[in-house]
Amino acid sequence: MPRPFAITCALLCLGATRAAAQAPPPSAEACAALSTLQLPGLTLSEVKGQRVAAGPAPAPFPGAPAAGTLPAHCRVDGVIDRRTGLDVKRYGIGFAVALPDDWNGRLLMQGGGGLNGRVAPPVGGVAAGDTPALARGFAVVTTDTGHEGEVFDASFMRDQQAGLDFAYVAVGRVASAAKDVVARYYGRPATKAYFAGCSTGGREGMLMAQRYPGYFDGIIAGAPAMRTGHSNLAVRAMRVAFNRLAPPDAAGKPQPALAFSDADRKAVIEGLLDACDANDGAKDGLIFDTRACRFSPASLACKGLKADGCLSAPQVAAIETAFAGPRDSKGRQVYPKFLYDTGIVTAGPGIPGILMPNAGSPVPPVPGFEQDVDAEARVAEEDAQQALTDTATWTNLSTFSGRGGKLLFYHGVSDPWFSAMDTVEYYERIGGTNGGADAVRGWSRLFLSPGMGHCGGGAGALDRFDLLTPLVAWVEQGTAPDAVPATGRSAPGRSRPLCAYPQHAHYKGTGDPEVLASYECRP
Repeated sequence: MPRPFAITCALLCLGATRAAAQAPPPSAEACAALSTLQLPGLTLSEVKGQRVAAGPAPAPFPGAPAAGTLPAHCRVDGVIDRRTGLDVKRYGIGFAVALPDDWNGRLLMQGGGGLNGRVAPPVGGVAAGDTPALARGFAVVTTDTGHEGEVFDASFMRDQQAGLDFAYVAVGRVASAAKDVVARYYGRPATKAYFAGCSTGGREGMLMAQRYPGYFDGIIAGAPAMRTGHSNLAVRAMRVAFNRLAPPDAAGKPQPALAFSDADRKAVIEGLLDACDANDGAKDGLIFDTRACRFSPASLACKGLKADGCLSAPQVAAIETAFAGPRDSKGRQVYPKFLYDTGIVTAGPGIPGILMPNAGSPVPPVPGFEQDVDAEARVAEEDAQQALTDTATWTNLSTFSGRGGKLLFYHGVSDPWFSAMDTVEYYERIGGTNGGADAVRGWSRLFLSPGMGHCGGGAGALDRFDLLTPLVAWVEQGTAPDAVPATGRSAPGRSRPLCAYPQHAHYKGTGDPEVLASYECRP
């Protein structure tokens, strides 16, 4: 039976535990005194406690408006275990903790991105809608996970300890240290601890549930980079498929960005919408009933000569190969398929869609026309660093769930780097290990966002939603989130529910189709 959509708990209940009602905020002197902070079992250096006046939050991405206003707070920066590595580079686990004057009694750890390498501003804006965690009164902590460098600079992995820190050590040590800092500053420990991150931060969220099951009460893991060796292999498979039909440049190298014209991409989207848009009850340019979509690129094949509005046979074959996911010589699916969705032709912001190859992707261009999937899969599966870093195989979360932990996943259906199906398949596998799908729904939910790319972005995508509010309500009030309201920066005035998998938003048949109240969650 269809389940009526109910807007998730509008009352976050943050006010009920406001520390301000129990004690006045710590003084400026208390913040400055943290510059001499020492914690048991840790070697701290470069510690600095300083007051930060209220002001605008950093933009979530370049060119975006500020994400609200941040309150006055004490910021503590420091480094754990500063040392010199064998490559004569300086290493250490950098961290920052923001301690708001009007503390709500909670701590949130903010996940990283890429290969980390910098201490991001401790704001807590991931999947928090319009109000980041710090603005809600959470203490927030971030870390560089043990090294300094550009976001995709992997040179630190030559150092053993730096590689271990990035893989899993640093997040655990910083989480523990942050709890101590909070207790020292406020004179009492945090009542609840939360984690929120996307991409690498999503992997770190999974890591917390898997390897540190007692550290956090609630975790948000978005588009997790759970096995980048395999996902990068899949992206290379797409590039090779597109290279085979791409025109060469003056040096004879393929130009995959020219494999499809704008007219070709338009034809793909129009054909996709004709096949799948109405499955959720509303022809609105968004595909919510993702699993029922039966789009076939072959339906767009030209009957004669290539022309606008149809695809050549090589173009059809390339798209089918790219979206099917790579298989080895024995037919084994090495990485899941990618879903046909409306964001596959998106040019930005963020990582461009699948049919915009090499345009701003973090995966380097692939010049060749052939790929040895067997060999690349062996490299991905035998890489010791990947074995430490990846979070795709461990599914026993009995300790985390047994102590009341709650885990929310989310993933953009148009993510061109990490297939949403990889997260779906992991979510289904934890059901097999932890008592079945119904049992897992008692402590974990997955939300898919149609049209959304990697952690956000996508033309018309509903990529602005607040998972932190329902996570807190679930942990502290026992109210499980069946759906969360979503809007989009690129679609003003449009709202929909994101329904917990395997349900999807379906138009009721009456009411304004642009308003979330006109939708319900259906299987």
